[in-house]
Amino acid sequence: MFDEIAARIRQGKRTIAFPRGEPVLPELFRGLPAFGAGKCAAGCRRCMDACPCGAIEAGDGKPAVDMGKCLFCTDCAAACGTGGIGFSREHRIAASRRGDLIFRGGPPPEVLALGGDRGILKRSFKLRQVSAAGCNACEADVNVLNTVVFDLGRFGVQFVASPRHADGILVTGPVSRNMLLGLKKTWEAVPSPKAVIAVGACAISGGIFAGGEVMNGVDGVLPVDLYVPGCPPHPITILDGILRLLGRAG
Repeated sequence: MFDEIAARIRQGKRTIAFPRGEPVLPELFRGLPAFGAGKCAAGCRRCMDACPCGAIEAGDGKPAVDMGKCLFCTDCAAACGTGGIGFSREHRIAASRRGDLIFRGGPPPEVLALGGDRGILKRSFKLRQVSAAGCNACEADVNVLNTVVFDLGRFGVQFVASPRHADGILVTGPVSRNMLLGLKKTWEAVPSPKAVIAVGACAISGGIFAGGEVMNGVDGVLPVDLYVPGCPPHPITILDGILRLLGRAG
């Protein structure tokens, strides 16, 4: 017992300071898309042709990136060759509105805090996680939030086993047709007021599975309150989105 106490003292505090302090992100972290000023040649489609998910659209002098489809793979940046497109280290990429994920430059997307009768969820928010045919990448990064490093419970947010004990559902995966009924039943079992969070490109748009035997995301089935893009999103990005949804960021 004394050895265990001594070990804990040596280890010190493991929980990150975020959101009170700036997050420590890995060197290869890819966040909000970044555009090089004046570096897009007229008629150039190299970034669009390189994108495996059709996430890049032509814009006025520069492309627009649909972060709901984007895999953050950097194939577009490699194909560009002029620095016209890339990715910043800005972790705040979650949004309340699907349209806000189509990024053309500027500040990060906005997340609207739950209001009205759902305002009661801000201090105690229980989620039922549903893997709707996910590959387990987004699921793994969601699970990481329960570790001592991120300690999601310190914000009053917890994952529960039953939707009847939940205040909302967090969905990963493209929603396969085989999971459609299960997802709907889970949603119906959650008592009102409730919320829906879509995590990852698959849950937002179908990702690399779009056009197959999937529903191409959650919002064609359920009303989504928070979109968290990425393939998979970094745990900090997921945590930031949830905290902003609860009006508790910063």
